[in-house]
Amino acid sequence: MGFIALVALLAPAPVATADRQQDEDRRSVIVLPGAKGAEGITAGEGSTFYAGDLVTGDIFRGDIRKGTAKKFIDVPNGRMAVGMKADTRNDLLFVAGGPAGTAYVYDTDDGKTVKTYQLTTKEAFINDVALTDHGAWFTNSRRGELYFIPVDDDGDLGTVRTLALKGPAADTSKQFNLNGIAYSRDARRLVVAHSGNQALYTVSPRTGASAEIKGVKVPNVDGVLVKGDTVWAVQNMSNQISRLRVNFHESTAKLREVITSPHFNIPTTAALFDDTLAAVNAKFGVPNAKTFEVVTVDAHTSATK
Repeated sequence: MGFIALVALLAPAPVATADRQQDEDRRSVIVLPGAKGAEGITAGEGSTFYAGDLVTGDIFRGDIRKGTAKKFIDVPNGRMAVGMKADTRNDLLFVAGGPAGTAYVYDTDDGKTVKTYQLTTKEAFINDVALTDHGAWFTNSRRGELYFIPVDDDGDLGTVRTLALKGPAADTSKQFNLNGIAYSRDARRLVVAHSGNQALYTVSPRTGASAEIKGVKVPNVDGVLVKGDTVWAVQNMSNQISRLRVNFHESTAKLREVITSPHFNIPTTAALFDDTLAAVNAKFGVPNAKTFEVVTVDAHTSATK
């Protein structure tokens, strides 16, 4: 056998390389089959995620590890699904209902509606959800207030209460104001994103007092995640996620990294799975968008998973 033939025999097969790349692409871009829109995503048990159809309100369930998704809940007509969070301890899924001023709670075992809440009958765009050990908080992009649905130790839902905000987070002078929300257990504070002000604020869940997290600007900020002193801010029209280190005691932050992906197409919210972020593409303003998908990226680098 000649030298050239021997080299050719020992060289990696192009087909295998292509197969590996296709497998990586399949896992990093997970299509929500039949979705007419997208906006919210949340982590469930293990590698399970839930994502919502913004237009129809339907809920998809998928697996980050397998790179698969399918429709899980076919909701009644007239609902929307904006931000969402899964309470894995009580098998509940909390979903923000948008301009109807509503919140929906679903059973993640059987997909049934557990309860529908009318959070407000005034100006409303119920946008996103954060979980604490005692219940779920919702933002309203049209009003300077938050809404809390308590959950007791048995998983029973309580009566909604409204928290009027004080300070800069209460600003409603822009067309679109409060957006994403997360909870810091270490700081015992809520973190809210304000799209109009390109800012993040901390909020006391007890008094509603707010303070700006200084040192960073986050244009087009949408959903937020918190883990320890790290905040991930999804910036939709910027097609990026900023990873910040936050000093909650001083209410300051530093930009540590900008996470990007060639597969981002107006990401709005994200869920965290160990070292992986799963962000959903909303494709706002994209003409004739045919598919909507979840994109996975490394939570600490700009490389796609």
